[in-house]
Amino acid sequence: MKIKQEIPIFFSIDDNYVPCLSVALTSLIENSNPKTNYRVIILNIGISEKSKKEIKKFETKNVKVSFEDVSERIENIQGQLAYRLRDYYSTTIYFRMFIPSMFPEYEKAIYIDSDVVIADDIEKLYSINMKKDLLVGVRDEVVYGDEAFRVYARIALGIEPEKYFNSGMLLMNLREMRKACIEEKFLYMLTKYNLDTIAPDQDYLNILCRDRVTFIDESWNKMPDFGNRIAEEDIHIVHYNMYRKPWHYAEVPYSDLFWKYAQKTKYYEQLKNDLENYSQEQKDEDKLKHKKLIEQAKRITKEDLKFKDIIGETEEQFEGNDGTESIFELFNELI
Repeated sequence: MKIKQEIPIFFSIDDNYVPCLSVALTSLIENSNPKTNYRVIILNIGISEKSKKEIKKFETKNVKVSFEDVSERIENIQGQLAYRLRDYYSTTIYFRMFIPSMFPEYEKAIYIDSDVVIADDIEKLYSINMKKDLLVGVRDEVVYGDEAFRVYARIALGIEPEKYFNSGMLLMNLREMRKACIEEKFLYMLTKYNLDTIAPDQDYLNILCRDRVTFIDESWNKMPDFGNRIAEEDIHIVHYNMYRKPWHYAEVPYSDLFWKYAQKTKYYEQLKNDLENYSQEQKDEDKLKHKKLIEQAKRITKEDLKFKDIIGETEEQFEGNDGTESIFELFNELI
């Protein structure tokens, strides 16, 4: 049986998200094409050897798992990466920004958050023709569906809400991202301004990749509580984003898909226990966090300096750079 090219699929986690990643990997493997090679790469900053051993158990003949510790690469900017984080976010959300330079052997790759179920063969996503676009993604229905977030996208970022994508599922054109110096521009904006955001890595990617994004159907990044209702059999990827996770809330749409794969992992009882013990107090706190996020969006739109005000200067800093200069050499010059 002839094996096709290798498809690189990136996740970024810490030890706390190993149970969710196990569900995502179970769904990915069950829906994979046995004639295709898949390489799952776990970006991390020192997850335990115990976690690595558990994740390694998911390997099959055509699905391999490897780990990439990014600690050294973010050592100088750890504080700046963490400065604007909120709620359940950790610095792992930024790791996708460094994939182009860390993996020059790949021309394109898939990035997926770990709070997902992959209900179809991921090769179908990888096979999309990106042409010269930097990313393939799905419109963020959370932003599009709320007036405060729509105003935020338009006023703070200079992006129309229907062109603002969610970064939890991306097909990345690594070759073109290197040419466009996306990482260098990100580091420049972070180290010089580090502006407040509602979605840290996502806002940077949206403004830096604007007008070079191929938008695809929301069934490839279906957010259960937002957007259109889609028949379960037509969904490719369910992304349990925001606060209402199926291991915390029993009534989340498409949660049956999550539990279908969760019960095949060693973490099923743990996840069920999390669901049964998630208190009303914690649920009330989730509602408060969402309310505060909306208030934050409104506040940022009123600030004097916004992302859309600094993108022009950022672009000027990298005119003539063809992406061949080392990102980390350049960063050392900036700091």
